[in-house]
Amino acid sequence: MKIFCIGRNYVDHAKELNNPVPTEPIIFMKPPTALVVGNKPFYFPDFTKDLHYEGEIVLRICKNGRQVEPEFASRYYDAIGFGIDFTARDLQQHLKQNGHPWEIAKAFDRSAPLGSFVLLENLRNPADIHFQLKKNGEVVQDGHTRDLIFPFDALICHISRYFTLQKGDYIFTGTPAGVGPVQIGDVLEGFVEDQLLLKCAIK
Repeated sequence: MKIFCIGRNYVDHAKELNNPVPTEPIIFMKPPTALVVGNKPFYFPDFTKDLHYEGEIVLRICKNGRQVEPEFASRYYDAIGFGIDFTARDLQQHLKQNGHPWEIAKAFDRSAPLGSFVLLENLRNPADIHFQLKKNGEVVQDGHTRDLIFPFDALICHISRYFTLQKGDYIFTGTPAGVGPVQIGDVLEGFVEDQLLLKCAIK
């Protein structure tokens, strides 16, 4: 099982971090040990003092594929979930300033809480999915997948040029504007079309 993540896939998020808007998908990966499932708590790591949430729609890959053509891309995912890409922002900035890869800021153990999934066929409008992240009951991120720079099918095609997609893989499709810090005691909740899919307590 592989966890693909897409960086800067919403214009407003790229701008809020003063990053350029990408001209092709930015791909990074997390190991299976990054997953936190079953609404289990997230334990604040001791190597960062500036941990940020990034709420995202997650695709569940349902069949194997390589070099997928655009007309077939929609056949390779069957459900969407809500996930959080936790980022140790202080580590990331230090690594970027030194020109180093920043996996330890993004792909550390338990950095990817993942909630339950909804079949695409059960969504009102799979082409425009509304999702929100709440922190302590307050909406901090409010996104629509119609605003993706690179839509789901484009991600399937691009990723599969370089990596074989396999049933059970996940794609974190990018976060909208509104990312911010968390502290011990916070509770994060992820909603898709007003349905609670993820609840994550920070311990």
